[in-house]
Amino acid sequence: MIAKNWWKILAYLALLCICTVGFLVKVPVLQGRLQESVRNTFFHVPMWFGMMIFYVVSVVYSIKYLRSPKTSHDYNALEFARVGTVYCILGLITGAVWATYQWGDASIWKSDPKLIGAAISLLIYLAYFVLRGSIVDADNRAKIGAVYNIFAFAMLFPTIWILPRMSESLHPGGQGANGNPGLNPNDSAAVITLFLWLGVLGWTLTGVWITNLRVRLHLIIEKRTNNG
Repeated sequence: MIAKNWWKILAYLALLCICTVGFLVKVPVLQGRLQESVRNTFFHVPMWFGMMIFYVVSVVYSIKYLRSPKTSHDYNALEFARVGTVYCILGLITGAVWATYQWGDASIWKSDPKLIGAAISLLIYLAYFVLRGSIVDADNRAKIGAVYNIFAFAMLFPTIWILPRMSESLHPGGQGANGNPGLNPNDSAAVITLFLWLGVLGWTLTGVWITNLRVRLHLIIEKRTNNG
């Protein structure tokens, strides 16, 4: 049992460690503006990493479905997109909290191109779920959903990675063409970087765990429906 579920145990231990460090352990006092708000690094940044990972896996399953229409591919595409969207929302929320301390106002996302792009991406994926819910036929729902999912993933690049870097932004990685996609060296330290990647691992494995449970639930419902 342990050998089979080692990654779930790893996810639990990683999140336990991250939450302990993020809320209780003293972090390095840095010269940059982040100060104590650097603790949000262990929550906000991994959410964006997890979002991108889940969206990538989701679009892969959509492509696999178009090539081989198996319901398991459709369920995986749907649930990875769903968990990715949850992480996107959590990323926006934790980003708003961070902006309150760093920029003085969480509502600055209304004028920050990177945050506007993230909000647009969120709306595109929410439309994906609305589209699926509006189609009754299961086969058409899966096919149209797969095509739209590919479109939604393609839109991530201009909205999050390309356009924000072409304009001025307070957000790291968005200060024009010379933007730094990571933390400023003055705002980071080796121990913070270490726990950051541990957070990425923990939050990503947790998302995979949730997705697997939801896909299994879909398959169980499908099996009972077919047998009934």
